[in-house]
Amino acid sequence: MSRTSLLNSPLLLGFDEIERILDRVGKSSGEGYPPYNIERLSGPEGSDLLRITLAVAGFTQEQLDVSVEDSELTISGKQEDDDDHVYLHRGIAARQFSRTFVLADGIEVRKADLSNGLLSIDLERPELERLVRKVEITQAN
Repeated sequence: MSRTSLLNSPLLLGFDEIERILDRVGKSSGEGYPPYNIERLSGPEGSDLLRITLAVAGFTQEQLDVSVEDSELTISGKQEDDDDHVYLHRGIAARQFSRTFVLADGIEVRKADLSNGLLSIDLERPELERLVRKVEITQAN
């Protein structure tokens, strides 16, 4: 069965990367841990502000990592098992996670804060100036 693409119109040029991004997002959407919120905040002078908040109770700052590579924001956490304790019941497992968000062009990660078991990451998209450029037509011989 061949796969048809919504982006294979001859009028849409150079959108191959968007199709690859959509494939990546579709494959990672089944992740459930940790839960997160995404909210829109009011920004100064028309800028678009977003905040991603992840519930990371039990993780310390040293156990968390936030990185941006090739327009992907990756948040990961790693806890080690504590062998010094003898548990009669263990309902809180040491676990690790990795959650990835694909960022649009121009989105910048401003800061990350950990408070009361919530990791908040602020993103900003500055308002882009509309660029109009005239292309000169030359005579071919």
